[in-house]
Amino acid sequence: MRRTFRLLCAAVLGLAFAIGTATATAAPAQAESNGGVRVMPLGDSITDGFNVPGGYRINLWQRMASGGYTVDFVGSGFNGPASLGDHDHEGHSGWRIDQIDANIVAWLRSYTPRTILLHIGTNDMGQNYDVANAPARLSALIDKIRATVPTVELFVAQVTPAADPAFESRIQAFNAAVPGVVAQKGPMTHLVDMHTGFTTADLADGLHPNQGGYDKMAARWFSALQSVPGSLTPQVTVPPVGTAVSVVNPQSNRCLDVSGASTAEGAQVHIWDCHGGTNQRWTRTAAGELRVYGNRCLDVNANGTANGTKIQIWSCNSSTAQRFTFNADGSIVGAGSGKCLDVAASGTVNGTLVQLYQCNGTGAQRWTAR
Repeated sequence: MRRTFRLLCAAVLGLAFAIGTATATAAPAQAESNGGVRVMPLGDSITDGFNVPGGYRINLWQRMASGGYTVDFVGSGFNGPASLGDHDHEGHSGWRIDQIDANIVAWLRSYTPRTILLHIGTNDMGQNYDVANAPARLSALIDKIRATVPTVELFVAQVTPAADPAFESRIQAFNAAVPGVVAQKGPMTHLVDMHTGFTTADLADGLHPNQGGYDKMAARWFSALQSVPGSLTPQVTVPPVGTAVSVVNPQSNRCLDVSGASTAEGAQVHIWDCHGGTNQRWTRTAAGELRVYGNRCLDVNANGTANGTKIQIWSCNSSTAQRFTFNADGSIVGAGSGKCLDVAASGTVNGTLVQLYQCNGTGAQRWTAR
């Protein structure tokens, strides 16, 4: 983990609001709560917790803990009190949608969230920054998130209010466009209303919530999460049909990868650092294939059945050697052998070969979709 010390962002109240961009420096921090569902709180100073360090994350963490959920907040930021059991987040004071967009791919690859809580757009409205195109920027950001982590459960907020009438008018116009944007992004992108029911009494400075306002936000997030049970499930163990995903071995946190990005028949499959390249994008088909490059399939060499049989790619041909069963425990079983996709010798380093091996329930035979 990396610890971010944020610079304070000034919100000037009155006839106009000017919310400045903050910069950040980072230093190592020990990861907290590893092993639970990885949730990334993502946004600006309201996610960071301006006025109340930790913000909504304090009460949300407490609600999750009381509900029996094991949660790992993730991100490059780190703040909040001891009552917040996990201080990591990706909130950046003063940042607009485009600034989050410029960094999002690197963050997603570094912290691999299962679930994202996105509250962004306040600074676009506060800075009066190309307001008319803010919904389009939000749409593009969502598209980038969906392309980078297709299996993520993404919750997108209509942003909290402001006391200044002109600022609030822009927020209301932006919020009115958000449902239409979210509705276009598929069943794993969810709308959360963070505006209705909030009043100026919930604001500490006319913009940032006070403790009561942050607690209201926590309640909204928690209700949204509970309505989507998969969002509180740590891993997606069965790749969705028809969606290109990374297939990850959690034991090594490395991806199923075609060696050298080769497209040749017989190219070896191994594990490698996840980078989202085309040689790591696998699409499960209804026939039980795992396709890469569109026309190559994960393949058991010569439809072998012996332990150690090479796993490779080959032109898709509908043979038994290219059909697999994807189990809820994360195992991937060859149709022709009844044996499992296995990382040789339980290796965790780049280049460790993937092979066929007797199913044994070890971490070498567990795979998740990302």
